[in-house]
Amino acid sequence: MTDLLQAAVEAHGGVEKWREAEAIDVTLNFWGALLDLKGFPGHFQPTVSIDTHSPRTTIQHLDRNSENRWIFTPDRVWIERPDGSIVADRTDPRSAFVGHVRETPWDQLHLTYFFGYAMWNYLTAPFLFTEPGFSTRELEPHEESGETWRRLEVTFPKRIPTHTPVQTFYFGDDFMLRRVDYTTDVLGGVAAHYTYDVKIVDGFAFPFFRRVVRRTPDGPWINGPTSFVLDYTDLHLRYR
Repeated sequence: MTDLLQAAVEAHGGVEKWREAEAIDVTLNFWGALLDLKGFPGHFQPTVSIDTHSPRTTIQHLDRNSENRWIFTPDRVWIERPDGSIVADRTDPRSAFVGHVRETPWDQLHLTYFFGYAMWNYLTAPFLFTEPGFSTRELEPHEESGETWRRLEVTFPKRIPTHTPVQTFYFGDDFMLRRVDYTTDVLGGVAAHYTYDVKIVDGFAFPFFRRVVRRTPDGPWINGPTSFVLDYTDLHLRYR
């Protein structure tokens, strides 16, 4: 583990305490220009539950007209009614994005996979990077917003569903996450993902506001359209 990763993990709550957590439940506001483009316009207020130690996410209220649960796992996504009966399902869900471009519309199972793995990644970082198979190295520091941010390059193992295998995480002098750079492989987008409004819940630090913008060779398109906004309104941890 690099010194930067160790410091970030400790600042966010510590790996020993993290091992005691079993699940996270979060309610949020969710909207953005790319969500509109993909065929899901408007403002959503989903509830999301993740398993902290294996990639699994359960989502409700992305369908405004039902109480169905949208469930993500790496090898299968499905939508089920409250009684457990299946509405739709898809195995090998990442392959369903092959050939997609930015303008390709999504169905509900595409959104289940994308939103499911994204939320799981966001809620488990930086603790996730201490798991077997991850490799990290510190890059040159970055100046932004009058601050110096330390940068951690993280390479994900193939078993972990994520935006792209290599991502860069920026941490402030308090070791709180400020920004993430990645290419969204299933979208073809190049993103700068900013985090704000850190709150402490049960001793863990979580950014409650996330804004994703397009990243260009000249830098993030801060004044351009917002691709996605995630605004947490409530968050709880469950323990073993």
